[in-house]
Amino acid sequence: MEAAICLFSSDLRLHDQPVLHAALRSAARVVPLFVVDSGIADAGFMVPNRAAFLADALADLDAGLRERGGSLVIRTGDVVAETCRVAAETGAGQVHLAAGVSGYALRRERRLGDGLAAAGRALIAHDAVITAVPPGALLPSGADKDHFAVFTPYFRRWQAEGLRPVLPVPRSVPVPAGVRSEDVPSAAVLCPGGKTSPVLPEGGERAGRRRFGAWQRSGMADYQDRQDDLPGDATSRLSPYLHFGCLSPVELVHKAAGRPGAGAEAFVRQLAWRDFHHQVLAARPDAAHADYRTRGDRWRQDSAEVAAWKEGRTGFPVIDAAMRQLLHEGWMHNRARMLAASFLTKTLYVDWRVGARHFLDLLVDGDLADNQLNWQWMAGTGTDTRPNRVLNPLVQARRFDPHGDYVRRWVPELAGLAGAAVHQPWRLTGPERAAYAYPEPLVDLADGLVRFRRARGLE
Repeated sequence: MEAAICLFSSDLRLHDQPVLHAALRSAARVVPLFVVDSGIADAGFMVPNRAAFLADALADLDAGLRERGGSLVIRTGDVVAETCRVAAETGAGQVHLAAGVSGYALRRERRLGDGLAAAGRALIAHDAVITAVPPGALLPSGADKDHFAVFTPYFRRWQAEGLRPVLPVPRSVPVPAGVRSEDVPSAAVLCPGGKTSPVLPEGGERAGRRRFGAWQRSGMADYQDRQDDLPGDATSRLSPYLHFGCLSPVELVHKAAGRPGAGAEAFVRQLAWRDFHHQVLAARPDAAHADYRTRGDRWRQDSAEVAAWKEGRTGFPVIDAAMRQLLHEGWMHNRARMLAASFLTKTLYVDWRVGARHFLDLLVDGDLADNQLNWQWMAGTGTDTRPNRVLNPLVQARRFDPHGDYVRRWVPELAGLAGAAVHQPWRLTGPERAAYAYPEPLVDLADGLVRFRRARGLE
């Protein structure tokens, strides 16, 4: 075959890149194509923080391809129409891409397959590119079950599953001459008029590999003990690189599994959680917007409380610190995400979809599977086997921010309060209380718990 297309999506890398390898094996020349999908923007998912990261990732991918004699071909519009157009222009007989899991990705894949087939061309979707183990590869016993609904049995099977080998970077990527390409887009082009958070990570494969290498050397060994340490910030922060496919989950599992200790094991477990959520969404695409397990919730609607939560003005310092970190960095510590989600859904009793949408508006790593299903897990409408669990923000703050350093970092108006006193500023009295310009708590925690339990029919 003279030419084939490697259609990049959420796999913006050259290391361990099965899609590119398959395209190179199938044809003498390959078109490395990325289509800026107009449907993503139309749906409101091309937000400033992810646009900035995506722009970095595309520029880095293009640079890597140029070092190997190729270049990234950029088109903008409908992915199906643009890919079919490039195939016609280059005479490509096959299009290779990473298999998706969301309803949108699967519908797009079907349309692309139909469009190519009508012109006598083939679409080949590759598994184990976006996840370590393909969604649907592991099934529980029982003919009527198409996915695992509980993590622990899934994880046991996942651990026993053999992973494909890690693929090397291609030495050269020969591209057909004269293929028309737009410029690699900037963040401003991807999301016109968008305002990013003040501090964002550098996007791209090279930045991701540097971050992983540094964390593997200095942070992985202690990860089991420190993954919930709010002020210590000891997590890998690799989630944006996994979301955009700048890092391969297969490669990360192989590298972590080769290191001894509980820290590496805990990190691999988190990668398995990511695969778990992807296989749930692949089997139940409507879980992106509908309850996975409905509880008959009659969610409250209070725009003032929601605004206070979004802006970090709830009067609960650890919640406000989490929300302000999100606003500033487009990222939030995983323990803080759980606290913020529990507070919105279980204390304020606001629909999980409100919180999930806000997170997707800001998170650099805003992944539909992980974000929506983690929100449902905390709301009690997802896969959690204890759907009525409530995380008390004061108990959690004392446990995971015992000296108040995380709060003082993100809530500067309370920086003058020493130690754990920072978690309960409402206990101050008189002039001392007046000296701190900080809001009163939105709700009494006991009242919020009663409200939730009554609504769920638990008392």
